[in-house]
Amino acid sequence: MSTKYNEYFLLTPGPLSTSDSVKEVMLKDWCTWDDDYNLEVVQKIRKGLVALAGADTDYTAVLMQGSGTASVESVLGSVMDENSKLLVVDNGAYGARIAEITGYLKIPTQVIELGEQGVPDAQAIDALLAADASITHVAMVHCETTTGMLNPLEAVTKVVKQKGRIMIVDAMSSFGGIPIDVQGLGIDFLISSANKCIQGVPGFGLVIARKQALEECQGRARSLALDLYAQWKCMEDNHGKWRFTSPTHTVRAFDQAMSELDQEGGVAKRHQRYIKNQTILVEGMQALGFKCLLDRSLHSPIITSFLSPNHKDYQFKTFYEKLKEQGFVIYPGKVSNADCFRIGTIGHVFPQDIEQLIVAVEKAMYWQRA
Repeated sequence: MSTKYNEYFLLTPGPLSTSDSVKEVMLKDWCTWDDDYNLEVVQKIRKGLVALAGADTDYTAVLMQGSGTASVESVLGSVMDENSKLLVVDNGAYGARIAEITGYLKIPTQVIELGEQGVPDAQAIDALLAADASITHVAMVHCETTTGMLNPLEAVTKVVKQKGRIMIVDAMSSFGGIPIDVQGLGIDFLISSANKCIQGVPGFGLVIARKQALEECQGRARSLALDLYAQWKCMEDNHGKWRFTSPTHTVRAFDQAMSELDQEGGVAKRHQRYIKNQTILVEGMQALGFKCLLDRSLHSPIITSFLSPNHKDYQFKTFYEKLKEQGFVIYPGKVSNADCFRIGTIGHVFPQDIEQLIVAVEKAMYWQRA
């Protein structure tokens, strides 16, 4: 299967398949100083992101050059001072990465290690916060794409805010595809990326921040380029201008992707499409004999882990290539204690595409014919 510009669908948690119109807007060059770019593209995006978060003027949006991980590091390195201590909820590679970043930055950190199939317990976090007054910030991944698990964001955020701590949410693979009431929950910093559920392309990340919490970050940054406060202040004072070179083509593509999200009916409608994609995927794969790694109650509509077939002739690489030949690219597994692979259901991908994937999977099951 092919599209106008691609020979295959990217069934991954990002980068992901984008629309032809998102690709096409990158054909034009932009000046980083020009109002046509800063006012009509960057500022429009920033305002739109706050609205997507269900927030008002108490919140703001900051765009940061680089990967999603760079934006996570910009938050961790900018919001915590010498008296801060972070509690990290770790049930996958991306929770572990948060702790790895704070190790590099020498930020005091305590980690709740749950294992890749462990579910965060809000009551246990509540008790830990009650017992340790030195913990000032809590960080958790919303959708842990290591497995595809959707963590209990509302329950955890509720206890964090009741205890008066700062809540940092890595919503890299969920924001824009799953409704999140950032202001209603009281989230202080939410981090995502251009190439995830809003269906843009890689090049920058985004931080939606409570203004009061962000204003307190002045002078705290451990990095010049990743100074979140300085980036926000520059954008505020200069009508959307970035401190350093802006990824203009990527930003314009994101603006187009935001418009297409609105045309689809917003986050709620996109969420429903993703749910339908994932439901068709799981039911189709199970009908072919595949088993999910996680219990269905823990699934997200973002990506799903399937256990590899227990057959002597099965090799992921061969399976991958046979699917790619038919127009579908999937992901290898990332779970340390289980042999599995992953299939994403986000991006410019629709239920009929997932139905065709199931047909392709059946054709690619070479070990059944060995």
